[in-house]
Amino acid sequence: MENKIINLGIFGFGVVGQGLYEVLNRTKGINARIKKICIKDPNKSRPIDSSYFTTDKNEILEDPTIDVVVELINETEAAFEIVSKALRNGKAVVSASKRMIAENLPALYQLQAENKVPFLYEASSCASIPIIRNLEEYYDNDLLNAVEGICNGSTNYILTKIFEENLSFTTALQQAQDLGFAETDPTLDIEGYDPKFKIVILLLHAFGTFVKPEEVFNFGIHHLNDFDIQFAKQRNCTIKLIAQCRRQNGHVFAYVLPHLIREHNLLYDVYNEYNGILLESAFTDKQFFVGKGAGGTATGSAVLSDISALLYNYRYEYKKIKQNNQPSFTNDVKLKVYLRYKSPDQVDLAEFFNISEKYESTEWRYVVGAINLQKLREAGWLKNKDVNILVLE
Repeated sequence: MENKIINLGIFGFGVVGQGLYEVLNRTKGINARIKKICIKDPNKSRPIDSSYFTTDKNEILEDPTIDVVVELINETEAAFEIVSKALRNGKAVVSASKRMIAENLPALYQLQAENKVPFLYEASSCASIPIIRNLEEYYDNDLLNAVEGICNGSTNYILTKIFEENLSFTTALQQAQDLGFAETDPTLDIEGYDPKFKIVILLLHAFGTFVKPEEVFNFGIHHLNDFDIQFAKQRNCTIKLIAQCRRQNGHVFAYVLPHLIREHNLLYDVYNEYNGILLESAFTDKQFFVGKGAGGTATGSAVLSDISALLYNYRYEYKKIKQNNQPSFTNDVKLKVYLRYKSPDQVDLAEFFNISEKYESTEWRYVVGAINLQKLREAGWLKNKDVNILVLE
């Protein structure tokens, strides 16, 4: 594709689609132009000429002059169908749909191999941070120990407002929604599903291991209350929603959980809608990436970066899958946690290996102790609004 103008067919013109349009128009020297944009509602008013738009997906998928399909829609099944068909039709594809990718990684890997076309999705994981490219290019599987960090801009914005400005959870969430960082239905963000899809993708590029999203335990910030916030502040800590995958004894584990973060931790100072990712490897210790994790132009710029890479025939090599020494996935790992609850019948403390701290008052109780991640996954207590958990460093 080098030195020629590539024609783009785009699916979806929401926040990210418009962000891509904006960054593409402001970037000089990239040989790409939008030929068609497929949308659902033809009557919605849009900021660009109506001749760009169609409601017929085949106008893009069956057009031999369209080189690259850019998939930016919110519907998982429809997105997978579009991407699959585009790859089968020999078109390169760029996508930002983390859920669709995380739920279909083995099939998408297969489709790329069978049709010999690239599928790039940097924008799906950490918006403006080029984390997948780094995992693909710079980190040998045997050297990498962990990938962890803040990869959801919405929840980080909410937590920043709570800790820095003493806003209530509800007010902070409303602000995040008003700014377009959080969806109208914020469940995927605040309950930790969004970062879970991202860590499933990053885990594959870090360790070569395919994991189904449902195997990874996620618990968000939706149960956070004033008592937990005071607990953190009294210890000079803040709370961050952390997605993590880590290699241990030939296995790899992953989860998304709120953490109590101390001041010396690099993630402590990642504020507002920013993301921060720590890579830990055997010889370089920790490397830290930070960048905007929400908003149209931040994600749009990552999409544009993938389009630009296609001009040079870039593709993911998935070297770690081909090495055949992938660590197997496990949830058998010990975590040190703070568990807050209201009455003793709400939790089963017998599940803990040990308890190092215990507190009881008329309103709230908590324990600090070690518990197995698998036990947390199986425990029904976290469904109770009065129960919350934080991982301690």
